[in-house]
Amino acid sequence: MSVLSEVLSANESYAASFGDKADLALPPARRFAILTCMDARLDPAGYAGLSEGDAHVIRNAGGRASDDAIRSLVISYKLLGTHEWFVIHHTDCGMELFTDDVMRGLLASSLETAAIVDGAFVDVGTGPGSAEARYVDWLTISDNAASVVEDVTRIRNHPLVPASIPIHGYIYDVGTGLLVEVPEATAAGQAS
Repeated sequence: MSVLSEVLSANESYAASFGDKADLALPPARRFAILTCMDARLDPAGYAGLSEGDAHVIRNAGGRASDDAIRSLVISYKLLGTHEWFVIHHTDCGMELFTDDVMRGLLASSLETAAIVDGAFVDVGTGPGSAEARYVDWLTISDNAASVVEDVTRIRNHPLVPASIPIHGYIYDVGTGLLVEVPEATAAGQAS
């Protein structure tokens, strides 16, 4: 069952009251970027007080500092003038529920959606699957705070990232809505 008609209807309502949003500048008005998870429970506009046009929000599974996320951050700075970045992971993240080997095994078995049984993902589909998953670093998370530190450190040490950009590390608590600083990450991301 597709949600296409719902999305298009919502878009018509949105466009009908679009107003002066067509005049928003290309660079983000508040000059910062957030790297965060794609989890549908996270609302960066809500938890960071954003309006349209305020900031760049880069999302992927886990909010990880993948090559593509770093590419986006570098473009955000170099071409669009952001000068402060946040890495925000979250509690109860699905990326903590499996390992690279589990994901590779599931995809090798079938390409259909897996199920969670007794807190673990299991394949319930029928083949064929694909061995191509073995070539992907799935960037899973075994320790949430450590992953924030790892990502901030990776960004900080990247040769295309200027030392002048502060990079803050936080975990969003899905139970309270609060951002909780990861002090070791923020220390690793200090500007110089």
